[in-house]
Amino acid sequence: MAVLPLLLCLLPLAPASSPAQPATPSPCPRRCRCQTQSLPLSVLCPGAGLLFVPPSLDRRAAELRLADNFIAAVRRRDLANMTGLLHLSLSRNTIRHVAAGAFADLRALRALHLDGNRLTSLGEGQLRGLVNLRHLILSNNQLAALAAGALDDCAETLEDLDLSYNNLEQLPWEALGRLGNVNTLGLDHNLLASVPAGAFSRLHKLARLDMTSNRLTTIPPDPLFSRLPLLARPRGSPASALVLAFGGNPLHCNCELVWLRRLAREDDLEACASPPALGGRYFWAVGEEEFVCEPPVVTHRSPPLAVPAGRPAALRCRAVGDPEPRVRWVSPQGRLVGNSSRARAFPNGTLELLVTEPGDGGIFTCIAANAAGEATAAVELTVGPPPPPQLANSTSCDPPRDGDPDALTPPSAASASASASAKAADTGPPTDRGVQVTEHGATAALVQWPDQRPIPGIRMYQIQYNSSADDILVYRMIPADSRSFLLSDLASGRTYDLCVLAVYEDGATGLTATRPVGCARFSTEPALRPCGAPHAPFLGGTMIIALGGVIVASVLVFIFVLLMRYKVHGGQPPGKAKAPAPVSSVCSQTNGALGPTPAPPAPEPAAPRAHTVVQLDCEPWRPSHEPMGP
Repeated sequence: MAVLPLLLCLLPLAPASSPAQPATPSPCPRRCRCQTQSLPLSVLCPGAGLLFVPPSLDRRAAELRLADNFIAAVRRRDLANMTGLLHLSLSRNTIRHVAAGAFADLRALRALHLDGNRLTSLGEGQLRGLVNLRHLILSNNQLAALAAGALDDCAETLEDLDLSYNNLEQLPWEALGRLGNVNTLGLDHNLLASVPAGAFSRLHKLARLDMTSNRLTTIPPDPLFSRLPLLARPRGSPASALVLAFGGNPLHCNCELVWLRRLAREDDLEACASPPALGGRYFWAVGEEEFVCEPPVVTHRSPPLAVPAGRPAALRCRAVGDPEPRVRWVSPQGRLVGNSSRARAFPNGTLELLVTEPGDGGIFTCIAANAAGEATAAVELTVGPPPPPQLANSTSCDPPRDGDPDALTPPSAASASASASAKAADTGPPTDRGVQVTEHGATAALVQWPDQRPIPGIRMYQIQYNSSADDILVYRMIPADSRSFLLSDLASGRTYDLCVLAVYEDGATGLTATRPVGCARFSTEPALRPCGAPHAPFLGGTMIIALGGVIVASVLVFIFVLLMRYKVHGGQPPGKAKAPAPVSSVCSQTNGALGPTPAPPAPEPAAPRAHTVVQLDCEPWRPSHEPMGP
């Protein structure tokens, strides 16, 4: 019981419980300056030589400056839980990679500077979570691709977007059109070659658009520009003025830019790059009447084409104009033909039918259109029955032709009639009576034209021609005193369009000029094959087998003859008699013992003296290598 009063006495001495204290701030990263004494908190690390985002950042910071360092990547955990960050600068680092969701926790961020880095692309998840972002600076990177959904989270709040000094050839124009609050859009110093019509129509608050130094040849009219007709310099312009900069582009000054020329400008920095007559002139110094276009003209189209059912067919149509016309095709049923499972339409005007059907036959219409008008041409396609199956060893027989199949022959009455009917149905280059193809074969044609004495100062003639199967225009320069020319190296079975031009010196200007003499269309004869000619693979294999058999038989006969001659002559070369084996006397000297042969007669006695008896054994010697018997 005595303990209880003691405890009651000591209880007032205990410290009273105080309210929760704020967490201790994280230490300032090395080489950084931190402002933590008052709000807002900031961490300043410019030019600190950092290789990565410091892990000991104060997560309560409202401003983080990491510019002019050597940071190569932004990881997911580097900026985690920094929910109060308002300004983030990562300018002029070496950032190549930004992890998906690296900024996901920065929901309060207002400004993000990523300029001066090495980013090559921006995906859909890299800017996720920036729902309050207003300023996004991505200039001076190496961006070549921008995903369509990269700006989805900040599309409603973004006010400033800078994509200048990158490698962008294409942009997600639909995504850019949703930036309803953007005031400044920098697209300068990229590789943009075109801008779709209406790309900026929904950017109602846009005050500055910079498209300087791209590859734009034209700028399509946009409702935005019609609402803001005054285009002036940034200095001294009214608040409602739109600043549009498009200098440094190879502008093609034709009728498509008349709308822009009619707007008022105070500067004259933009210049025309084409057409040649306006090249190099200041855009605002060119009169409106000089911004002209040329309507399209169909210069080449396929002749009437006949193919069996099930085979592919290619219809070609080429047109020229200013601006370059767009070619479309209309089927015999009156429907526009585009890319599908059975057809492919190419930008150069070619329509390819992958598999023809009997119902595809008829007149196809080629329509070439541009801003100045349109031109049409008809191409007839005939789809016949499918060809019968052919055997591998079948041969074809063409009617024989007298003489050389490539020899020049004058056109017959039937062929002339057929050619006339084809030309009547064709709208290709007109045939002039002055230019005639008098003789033609499978690979050659003779062209003749009359004397052009009314044209003074003729230097030479020029022949231009191309076939119906390609668009390659071939030129031939002919001396001025010539009146005919033999075209060789032509392809058999093709139709050619040919024109002759006279090149002369214009007396008024002193320049070289051309005047057409006339045009003609002709067809080379198809190449013929002889009757019953065996296929080349079969003939080649037979010859190889026969030659090999002859060589093998010759070798066997040669070996057999050698063996027989060897046996007949007993193993000796022919022409020599068989000589008896040579015999010679060989004696061996021994001391002491007698051999099996009888002893030679003793020599006559001489004067008595000491001597040694020597026994010589002699026997006949024959060669050790006897020839083999039969």
